[in-house]
Amino acid sequence: MHMSEQINQQPGGSTRPSAGDWTPDMIRDEVDALKHKPGALLPILHAVQNRIGYIPEGAVAIIAGMLQQTRAEVHGVISFYHHFRTHPVGSKVIHVCRAEACQAMGGRALEDHIKSRLGVDYHGTTADNEFTLEPVYCLGNCACAPSIRVNDDIHGRITPQKFDRLADKLTTSALDIR
Repeated sequence: MHMSEQINQQPGGSTRPSAGDWTPDMIRDEVDALKHKPGALLPILHAVQNRIGYIPEGAVAIIAGMLQQTRAEVHGVISFYHHFRTHPVGSKVIHVCRAEACQAMGGRALEDHIKSRLGVDYHGTTADNEFTLEPVYCLGNCACAPSIRVNDDIHGRITPQKFDRLADKLTTSALDIR
């Protein structure tokens, strides 16, 4: 990574450029490192998203050209897998479990509360770029339902009140998300 790039510290100690601060060379580096693997497209897309935080629109043509695929083929894979994002996300990504165990333990009411508290729907990012809300279909924490994941940390037995306390604790911006 070049010293001139603006860097955001991410959970777990990894770093990535600020939203929108990517270069074609960054994409080419990821493609070059993985293009010889069988089924290289998926590992490349994961690497780009891990490095930048999302897959920029401009990356599609670079990836397609270097893999000798069409842009439609690359875009099709990106749009098929819900994991891939084509826009920057907030500094904290909140995944709300929508699987049956969480639903049975009040997950729907929790979803509604979280959406209301943040003022966004699924796939939305708060105006202060603090939180992005995403659905997930099992966090493997069924015994402690309902569960959410904030970046890499799973939280179980979440109630609306516990979520509010957690959101207050995680909010770093001067704006109140209520």
